[in-house]
Amino acid sequence: MADSIMSKAATMEIPINSNGDTGTLTEDDSLEQDLQQVMVSGPNLNETSIVSGGYGGPAGGIIPTSSIKGPLNHNTNSTEEVSRGVAVEKLDSVKKWGINTYKCTKQLFSEKFGRGSRTVDLELEAQIDVLRDTKSKYENVLRLATALITHFQSMVQTQQALGDTFTDLSQKSPELQDEFGYNAETQKLLCKNGEALLGAINFFVSSVNTLVNKTMEDTLMTIRLYENARLEFDAYRSDLEELSLGPRDAAAMVRIEMAQQDYHIHREKYERLRSDVSIKLKFLEENKVKVMHKQLLLFHNAISAYFAGNQQQLEQTLIQFNVKLKPPGSDKPSWLEEQ
Repeated sequence: MADSIMSKAATMEIPINSNGDTGTLTEDDSLEQDLQQVMVSGPNLNETSIVSGGYGGPAGGIIPTSSIKGPLNHNTNSTEEVSRGVAVEKLDSVKKWGINTYKCTKQLFSEKFGRGSRTVDLELEAQIDVLRDTKSKYENVLRLATALITHFQSMVQTQQALGDTFTDLSQKSPELQDEFGYNAETQKLLCKNGEALLGAINFFVSSVNTLVNKTMEDTLMTIRLYENARLEFDAYRSDLEELSLGPRDAAAMVRIEMAQQDYHIHREKYERLRSDVSIKLKFLEENKVKVMHKQLLLFHNAISAYFAGNQQQLEQTLIQFNVKLKPPGSDKPSWLEEQ
């Protein structure tokens, strides 16, 4: 019975054209008609598209492409609108930057040639000058202390080598064994104290470097922002003053109103940054006194104890200021790093 059903399915009369004519189609004929239908209707997306079950009959399985093209067109339009909006935003940003740069450059040249006025906070300007001078002097202290470390480290290494040489000679010269031994012990003791002093000076340099190149530099960065805001504020202030002296027609009043808005915006920015600079200068001064008081005391006590030959006081100084010494040879590269 299964064979009978399969044979009927393979050869049956169905409409083979749009006029209703019938005929017997085999599997090969059905496949050929399917291919013809795909070749005629399928690739032409502008007219029709084939969905499953629509071959060989009326256009019930054929849907217009307009129903597919609609969302695509909508997405395309949305993308174009977004791109256009981004372009307009960038153009507007560049335009504002150009206007701001022109006004600030004009104000800067006016101040340089004495034709323009500038806003000055005498007390704050004096504090800023003191900070810049202090930073310059502290940088000089850092350079000198770093040079001291370099020279002193070279001396300690020389003492270490000299002590090793004396130790070797004391073993190979029986008649001078005691004399070479005394000198070897002395050089090794000096070397040990020298390493302790180097640890103290390195700690001093590290702390001062943090104060100068991080804390002070952070305050100076805020000062630079404040100075830029001051220049912008004066530029828009001068622009508003020029417009106020001009005619008072409708177009001029619109420009004056816009200039007033820009003036108030830059004035608020200037006053905010001026307040930030004042606060940072105050905290910086307090921090500087606290840090330098501790570091100068450490530097003095360590130097005095070393050159007085007081090993116990030198060790107590390191403990007092929580200075940890590096193990000997820790600065040297490993064998793997050298390779």
